[in-house]
Amino acid sequence: MSNFRPINRTGFLLPPSVDEWLPQRHLARFVVDVIDRLDLSELEKSYRGSGSAPYHPAMLLGLLIYGYATRVFSSRALERASYDSLAFRFIAGNDHPDHDTIAAFRRRFIGHIEPLFVEVLKLARAMGMLKLGIVALDGTKVHAHASRHSALSYGHAKKLEKRLKKEVHQLLKLAEQSDADDIPDGMSIPEELERREARLAAIAEAKAKIEARVEQREQAEYQAKLAARKEKQERTGKKPRGRPPEPPSGTVGTQEQINLTDEDSRIMPVPGGGFDQSYNAQAAVAAGSLLVVAPAVTQATNDKEQLARMIGKLKGLPRELGRPKRLLADGGYLSEANVERCAAAGIEPLIAVKREGHHRTWRQRFAPVPQPPPDSATPMQKMLHRLKTPAGRKLYALRKQTPEPVFGIIKATMGFRQFLLRGLESVQGEWSLVTMSWNLKRMFALQEA
Repeated sequence: MSNFRPINRTGFLLPPSVDEWLPQRHLARFVVDVIDRLDLSELEKSYRGSGSAPYHPAMLLGLLIYGYATRVFSSRALERASYDSLAFRFIAGNDHPDHDTIAAFRRRFIGHIEPLFVEVLKLARAMGMLKLGIVALDGTKVHAHASRHSALSYGHAKKLEKRLKKEVHQLLKLAEQSDADDIPDGMSIPEELERREARLAAIAEAKAKIEARVEQREQAEYQAKLAARKEKQERTGKKPRGRPPEPPSGTVGTQEQINLTDEDSRIMPVPGGGFDQSYNAQAAVAAGSLLVVAPAVTQATNDKEQLARMIGKLKGLPRELGRPKRLLADGGYLSEANVERCAAAGIEPLIAVKREGHHRTWRQRFAPVPQPPPDSATPMQKMLHRLKTPAGRKLYALRKQTPEPVFGIIKATMGFRQFLLRGLESVQGEWSLVTMSWNLKRMFALQEA
């Protein structure tokens, strides 16, 4: 048949223009435009300027951001995409950095992401997309780049140590025997001893790290309790009831664990049941725009301990971005101290007191609004009253439709369910990169609206 379009793979009469490869409204173009407006001088100064010309950090950063926004994470996948995808070819200027270059750039500059994250927020504010009036806080568990089967508990380490020492004793006793016939064929006692000594050294190192971690954690908790007791005494003018907190005992529980692949990760409960090696990723999300304004990562499973840190990150944002007036959070963040922290920061908290059912009865819906508390009421009493008012319930209803869709899109659509980097500091930088990629993806959608 002669009515088919001809297939031409022989090339072009003129050199192709990369600019013609994508539609004018495309996420890759938007990513490039935003990066061109960021201050990358700190990244540029890190290059020595000797040897062969390196790839520009703007191009490598663009590959990472667009990759995280479109489910392409690994350096090898990004290298392949620079050949196979027109969007990646456009960002790379039809160049092809190898996976070692991409991986080295990510590891080297992951700590520079947080300042760039804030610059993107400034741009969103200038474009009229960001308003810091109501902020919702939530956390989600993200798998670490380590298996939970690589975890070693303190109790199991002691058992292994005891067994290995017994085997070393047996091998030494066997070596002392004059009759070599008792030694199995192919067995080298020096090699067996060396293998067990190496394992004993590794176990001793793991135990020492567990002990140091427990000591540091218990000391921090002890100091926090002392500080809270002192603050309460200064606030009320009365000596707190009960005994002063006991200093750390120094004992280590048998269930204390360390992961031999990623020491900073922790065993955490995950949605759907069960446990996995994870980090607790936090995000403060602006209502309305759904832009993440403050990302953080913690090793603690409990969200309650994270509210003070997140308030600090919100207060640390540039003044030009504004200040949040209300903070929404689920019951996992509830404590009287946290409510008081919000009030002290000038933020009106709406934190769930208990888990409510999906369908309220007509008596609950039309229950009379209680009288407002007196001016002398505590911040907790004032918040409990706000949660019972129609306006307070309407505001709190924004919580489920603010951070939860962001986490859902990051995990399901963008496909980010596991960190690629290891160690708390690197993981914090990678989470900033993930949330910045989400912000650019969201800003592009808002721009089209």
